[in-house]
Amino acid sequence: MTGDDDYLLGHGDSGYSVRHYDLSLTYTVHGNHLSAKATLRATALTPTDQVTLDLRGLAVDKLSFDGARVHYTHRGGRIVIRPPAALSPGQDFTVTVTYSGNPLPVRGIDGEAGWEELTDGVIVAAQPHGASSWFPCNDRPSDKASYRIELTTATAYHVSANGNLAQRRRGASRTTWVFDQPEPMATYLATVQIGRYQEQVLATTPVPILSVRPPALAARVDDALARQAEMMAFFCRLFGPYPFGQYTVVVTEDELEIPIESQGLSTFGANHASTDWSSQRLVAHELAHQWFGNSLTLRNWRDIWLHEGFASYSEWLWSEVAGNRTADQQAAAHWTRLSKLPQDVILTNPGPCLMFDDRVYKRGALALHALRLHLGDTAFFAVLRSWTDYNRHGTVTTGMFLSHVSDMAGRSAAALLDDWLFAAPLPTLPRP
Repeated sequence: MTGDDDYLLGHGDSGYSVRHYDLSLTYTVHGNHLSAKATLRATALTPTDQVTLDLRGLAVDKLSFDGARVHYTHRGGRIVIRPPAALSPGQDFTVTVTYSGNPLPVRGIDGEAGWEELTDGVIVAAQPHGASSWFPCNDRPSDKASYRIELTTATAYHVSANGNLAQRRRGASRTTWVFDQPEPMATYLATVQIGRYQEQVLATTPVPILSVRPPALAARVDDALARQAEMMAFFCRLFGPYPFGQYTVVVTEDELEIPIESQGLSTFGANHASTDWSSQRLVAHELAHQWFGNSLTLRNWRDIWLHEGFASYSEWLWSEVAGNRTADQQAAAHWTRLSKLPQDVILTNPGPCLMFDDRVYKRGALALHALRLHLGDTAFFAVLRSWTDYNRHGTVTTGMFLSHVSDMAGRSAAALLDDWLFAAPLPTLPRP
């Protein structure tokens, strides 16, 4: 059985679902060596006589199925396991994999993603296909699970990961960090960040907000994140309660091409530690992903606009509050820019090569602005809050969003979105 996402061929297995990942990792920074054990508790969804896991670039040292050794093969980044007997729908099982090696990013049609060495540390940026670079998984976004992540490394390094820090055991030379992520999470959103960092509490309400950064960048990061708590409160008013136990912002000593979205955690490069709007919009964008992308996760990658369009529109909403251009001004400027570019992207099916194209981001935001102008603020933000509430910690599709808009605001509101979502030519932007 293979995954059902045609944008991520060769990843995932739709024949089963993982309920929980328990990852126990030991990592040596100098030498980039990982030794680990992963325990997956899962449930069969269809009748099947095999279970396939994704694991790329690392060696399987031992594998068991429900505590017993079984036949398996590991080729082309896929572990194919033959259970002792065929599985029936609803049947629970446990797979334990001990593995090791030198983790590297996974190359895909859109570039590399996954575990990557920094100058002195590690960053994990797995969207969309890099999760298998560091743990065996069912690598499809529609399969969300809870996680326990335990990582042991040299005591000189700070570790951040998804969820809440449940335990830290410090030894003479190594420290073990244990994180608990109870809310369901897609594999590509799982992360660990390792560096010579210090941690700072930025706020305690509405949830704890943490800043993790190199000491030399502390002042710059403090300035760049000075309005993070205000931004959090603003988005909670617009989108509903923050969906996780805390929010962590990691700033690396290295420069990064783009920030990185992970569940409950965002990562920025040193080059993003700025009060300029070019950086502040990214701070807003990554925070908005905690609702749109992390709590509400696309079922298939072709619906990436449900993440990036909503996060991009959140930039425009924050722009107005921050004293920059209004959402109307942002929309007009971006519509003019898009109108001069090739009109060959369909928002709900951009293709795997273009799913992270900026036109998808901005056209998705424009579609939402058009809906807002049609409905008015009260009805529009009621649609967004109920959308995040009804689908909290779930998976979503464009069809679900259109049904939700129709139910909340009428068929004419949903029909307004058709040309934005399903046709290539850029529709005319309604007047404010």
